[in-house]
Amino acid sequence: MIPVTDVAPLANPRRRTRVVRATLATVLVALVAASAAAATRQEGHTLRFLPRGSNGIVVLDLSASISTDTFQRIGETLRQLASTNARYGLVIFSDVAYEALPPGTPAAELKPYARFFTLPPAKGGFLPVFPANPWTNSFTGGTRIAAGLGRALQIIRGQRLKRPGVILVSDLNDDPGDLKSLASVSLAYRQLRIPVRIVALNPEPRDEQLFGTLLAQAAELQHAQLPGEQAKRSGPSVPRLLIALIAVVAVCLAVNEIWSSRLTWGHA
Repeated sequence: MIPVTDVAPLANPRRRTRVVRATLATVLVALVAASAAAATRQEGHTLRFLPRGSNGIVVLDLSASISTDTFQRIGETLRQLASTNARYGLVIFSDVAYEALPPGTPAAELKPYARFFTLPPAKGGFLPVFPANPWTNSFTGGTRIAAGLGRALQIIRGQRLKRPGVILVSDLNDDPGDLKSLASVSLAYRQLRIPVRIVALNPEPRDEQLFGTLLAQAAELQHAQLPGEQAKRSGPSVPRLLIALIAVVAVCLAVNEIWSSRLTWGHA
């Protein structure tokens, strides 16, 4: 070590350096902890439903084209909706439509419907089968999606719902004779700017394209996922918060390097 006779003037910079280092160390530890929390936090449901505060109506397709291959997808969608704190009405349709739950019903009321589309545990070595539902024999028939969307639109207009929105759960396999009515109903949704979220159940590409054209800006198509399937997310796979925190950590490291670097000596 080289003794320094004029130490007093260095006292204030020394204290300042200690304060800066302690502050940056605390900030960095907090940011690392926050980054770890952001990395492990779930981004939410695989399916994005309606904006918060919407008066939602679920329009559920139970026509003959809805096979047991997609029952679990319907059940999973209803369970995800039921787990939220939102409120939903429910319209069920085939070639006709009816209101099963009025708008404003707590989302938890959708859970009893989900059980009809959920396989029970296997017993006695036999393959499980879906429970008998009340629609198969007395209601299921052709597919008129315009009837379901039209019934939801009647409810929205009749009750003058504020911030309405519709979630259509369907395979989009509409009857060709229904296309004219569907075009008319879709136009009304576009004009009223009512958002439509389509949870597609194994749709044909041409049907996806048709609904994308008819509903245009009003619609957002999504694919329901079976439990265990890879989730399809509309946003980035890395949370935006984590990216921002990493950037802040990098900036703090740079500041620490500039302000807290070791004192170097040179020739006078």
